[in-house]
Amino acid sequence: MNFAGMNYLAIVIAAVAGFAFGSVYYMALSGPWLKAVEKTREQLMPSGKPKPGPFIVSIVALVVMAWVLAGTIGHLGQGQVTLVNGVISALFVWVGFVATALSVNYAFGGRKAMLTVIDGGHWLGVLVIQGAVIGAMGV
Repeated sequence: MNFAGMNYLAIVIAAVAGFAFGSVYYMALSGPWLKAVEKTREQLMPSGKPKPGPFIVSIVALVVMAWVLAGTIGHLGQGQVTLVNGVISALFVWVGFVATALSVNYAFGGRKAMLTVIDGGHWLGVLVIQGAVIGAMGV
């Protein structure tokens, strides 16, 4: 499903896979994450139900992230869009942009180091999964 040089099916699958990873990741680390943000479940969900807003923002952001990553991987050149190069590109993007920005923002915000580790690990996983999907399916 290529259109204007982009494989939009790969982008959608990468976004959904990243969202699924995040769901499992934060369910597994909900206790440590709550402690790191110094909140309780009740504070975040006073009605007992999660608010839909953050989930909508998340899926839109993941689609944009997958689209930009596909563009970045596509710049490797013809014949270079592979699963391995997708993962390598994702690692470079994470180290160069996500880990650095997260670290700076959390340091100035006085956030706990564990929050940086937990959230950084999430974005590392998301980008590696997205890079693998996009690299395997092509941009």
